[in-house]
Amino acid sequence: MSDLLIQVLDVDGVAVLRPEGFINAHTVRQFEAALEALVREARFTILLDCRDLNYISSAGLGAIMGLIEPVRANGGDILLCDLQKDVHEIFDTLGFTQLYRVFATRDEALQCLKGTH
Repeated sequence: MSDLLIQVLDVDGVAVLRPEGFINAHTVRQFEAALEALVREARFTILLDCRDLNYISSAGLGAIMGLIEPVRANGGDILLCDLQKDVHEIFDTLGFTQLYRVFATRDEALQCLKGTH
């Protein structure tokens, strides 16, 4: 089994990227490629559903940071939801919870986005 599985879903026009497992030095390229593919497809409203994400390294955070500028320049945003406690602490410690909107559930994030994309 891979250390990282990534599902990409379309939910009411929102690209929901759902990583499962660990984003680390061995898997970050796979995660980055999935994000870059969405941007290439002009999918600029991206929800990272982290319910099954067990760990994210600084490289994974860098992949998100690397795409936020082109995403926001095109009227979109990257949002986060369903962060497990340990993953939330990583995002919070590095200031990501100040830079990105974080929601308790996917439904809350999607409700917030209704009519904004």
